Amino acid sequence: MSDSVNTTPEPSLYAAREPIFPKRVKGNFRALKWVIMAVTLGIYYLTPMLRWDRGPSLPDQAVLIDLGSRRFFFFMIEIWPHEFYFVAGLLIMAGLGLFLFTSAVGRVWCGYACPQTVWTDLFILVERWIEGDRNARLRLHRQKKLDFRKVRLRLTKWTSWVLISLATGGAWVFYFADAPTLAVDLVTGQAHPAAHTTMAILTGTTFLFGGFAREQICIYACPWPRIQAAMMDEDTLTIGYRDWRGEPRGKGKRDETTTDKGDCIDCMACVNVCPMGIDIRDGQQMECITCGLCIDACDDIMDKIGKPRGLIDYLALSDETREREGGNPRSAFKHVLRPRTILYTVMWSAVGIALVVALFVRSDIEATVAPVRNPTFVTLSDGSIRNTYEVRLRNKHGDDRPFRITVKGDPTLRIDLEGTAYETVTVPADQMLNQRVYVIAPKGSAPATGGLTQFRFWVEDISNGDRVHKDTVFNGKGN
Repeated sequence: MSDSVNTTPEPSLYAAREPIFPKRVKGNFRALKWVIMAVTLGIYYLTPMLRWDRGPSLPDQAVLIDLGSRRFFFFMIEIWPHEFYFVAGLLIMAGLGLFLFTSAVGRVWCGYACPQTVWTDLFILVERWIEGDRNARLRLHRQKKLDFRKVRLRLTKWTSWVLISLATGGAWVFYFADAPTLAVDLVTGQAHPAAHTTMAILTGTTFLFGGFAREQICIYACPWPRIQAAMMDEDTLTIGYRDWRGEPRGKGKRDETTTDKGDCIDCMACVNVCPMGIDIRDGQQMECITCGLCIDACDDIMDKIGKPRGLIDYLALSDETREREGGNPRSAFKHVLRPRTILYTVMWSAVGIALVVALFVRSDIEATVAPVRNPTFVTLSDGSIRNTYEVRLRNKHGDDRPFRITVKGDPTLRIDLEGTAYETVTVPADQMLNQRVYVIAPKGSAPATGGLTQFRFWVEDISNGDRVHKDTVFNGKGN
């Protein structure tokens, strides 16, 4: 007797992606997303075109990342390489802000302001304009026959996406050079190859991520869904389904005599509008970006069947028991204002205040002094002692400034500036000047065993009287 052969194929560990076609919805959260999308896209695309007078040596651009001179300009603020702590502080504030909002109201960043969400919303909007709403797009997707209409619609959509992606990549490179000049150079092909390469890469990634990957980026590429659990607790307001009110779900009309069914009529409206393609009624899920569109869709259905809104809503786990027993949830203010969020707010504010204070107390001129150690001092032919110093002068103004260098602390010391017979040097606008300075002690001041004398360099901007100082020592002079 022969053994039977099992011909059942092994299940595949890979499931092909099923495209998601969210349905159009109206409501408060959808309106808020439209506003945020318009504002964020407007800031991104238009900011490089804003003008700001920066003098003759720099482009008149309000926001500029000048890689050549390693500086960042933001309207009246100028950040130099040695001031990178400002950038680090802003990154810390961004991280604390993300922790704060996630702890208070869940993944609102992901649902409203994340670039992936914003550009995906824009691509879906264009797709809906060209191919129609959800059902029309589904029919076109399932249509096997490649007729003229399908080719026309797809080419129109993809061309629109490419133009948006091209504008996105172009706007990014505009932040690194004078935008109007670079725009002309890009069109005429005279821009640096790095600009063309960067623009091509960003165009391709925007087209792929916003047009095709969409929710896959949020689920698989982004680490935040896996981190958010550490930021949330039972008092965090996040989107949920009141199953104690909606179950048992089922089709049919609801009225005062209906007692065997919950408020949910299983219309799938919440699923059809979800950009992540999930069913919020299955509970909180990693894929949920708390965009609120399912709330708008469900509230619309509740209005139509004469039931109270809020079957799907922003909820806190700590209110579940109270609501199941018929009580009212605590106010949103009490959920948001709690020790964790207060701590995040205090930390965020402290970093912000420190950055503002540091920004306003910093000087527009800076100087560093480095003694030349080889040799530490030289005895001149007339018996005087000379030390050499490398003084770096930084002028943060948009015009050339005369700087006077003097020494204080020992009245017998005098200075000579290499290349000039005066105590004054001109530092070019927005540049740093390396100036060699000789400090000389009088004849006969050297002790038998050498010595150290404390003194101070003063650097003064003659134009406005700003002064900075650096302390150092003189080698080879007795006290």
